[in-house]
Amino acid sequence: MALVKLQTQNFRNLSPEAVSFSPSFNLLFGANGSGKTSVLEAIGYLGLGRSFRVNRHQAVARHGEQKFTVFGGLDQGRLNADSDQASEELAHRVGLSRDISQKETALRVDGESVRSLSAMARHLPVSVIDPGVFDVVAGAPGKRRQFIDWAVFHVEPSFASAWQQCQRVTSQRNKMLRNGRLDDGLLKVWDAQYAAVSERLTSARQETFTQFRTAFDHLIRELEVSWTEGLKVDLYPGWDVSQSLADVLAGHREQELKMGHTLYGPNRADVRIKFQGRPVSETFSRGQQKTLVILMKIAQGMVLAEKGKQVTFLLDDINAELDDEHQAMLAQRLQALGCQVFITSIQRPSVDHLWGRGMAPEYRMFHVEHGNLIEE
Repeated sequence: MALVKLQTQNFRNLSPEAVSFSPSFNLLFGANGSGKTSVLEAIGYLGLGRSFRVNRHQAVARHGEQKFTVFGGLDQGRLNADSDQASEELAHRVGLSRDISQKETALRVDGESVRSLSAMARHLPVSVIDPGVFDVVAGAPGKRRQFIDWAVFHVEPSFASAWQQCQRVTSQRNKMLRNGRLDDGLLKVWDAQYAAVSERLTSARQETFTQFRTAFDHLIRELEVSWTEGLKVDLYPGWDVSQSLADVLAGHREQELKMGHTLYGPNRADVRIKFQGRPVSETFSRGQQKTLVILMKIAQGMVLAEKGKQVTFLLDDINAELDDEHQAMLAQRLQALGCQVFITSIQRPSVDHLWGRGMAPEYRMFHVEHGNLIEE
């Protein structure tokens, strides 16, 4: 799917007028504060259910307003359309509104209310490349879990429910571990449930991760990235799999009771990225780390493309993050994947620079000014 129509109300400084986009590339430029990133942020809400910039919904509501709405029209996209041209008929209509004062979120798909964010988000796989994304390499394990879980969610339909069940069981188990008066029999019941759902969750993660690593290895060989020789990317499931998770939990009961929370299982999973045995956060330069994350994001797109799913990439202020060579590499790779792409920059992007003279894909160019998008 590709987002071909966007309309917002009371979302930051964006105009309420509907905007039509290309299912291929969309180039947005304008001064700082003009609303470029806000456009990407609104798109992100439809695919992620949240802002990729801030943690509070209140922050994106226009000043003085207590409710905002984001609506998107989706077509079949470049991977599924009969031609390169976007269909005039929308395949799906998705929307999200948030009432700040009531702390309530309403989700709609094709005019029907849906309770689960996953029911909306699965229609629009959104991948963000902005300054914060480089925490995938240098940040805490939770960032890397989010990275792999995003792909698993879009590859394995049952993953969302298994993940939610695992969160509920983990929460209940943690309450038991924090309880001063432990009911050993009840904890064993929660252990059994936790181990069962963890095995399902981990199996889905491992299957998608294997596909990701195959795509990633192919990509770095094709690009002949010299500094990746000796690079290893592995999935740590959250416990030593030479033992069953049930045995691990039983063997570390006292340790978990002392800490008061679950120490083993999928909530401790990590994508371990090492160069010659050491974490890349310690060995790679900032520039190498940026390139590595970009390659990992492209590899994710390759996995979804093989499943017939088109990713919508949001590239925020790439001039500040990437040099000319890497901007062109990224644009050309995403073109080859058939992705939908939104690129923001302060200066008007050079199409010839990104793709070469006469090689540009179908695209739309927008000048963003005071929250208005003016197509050029």
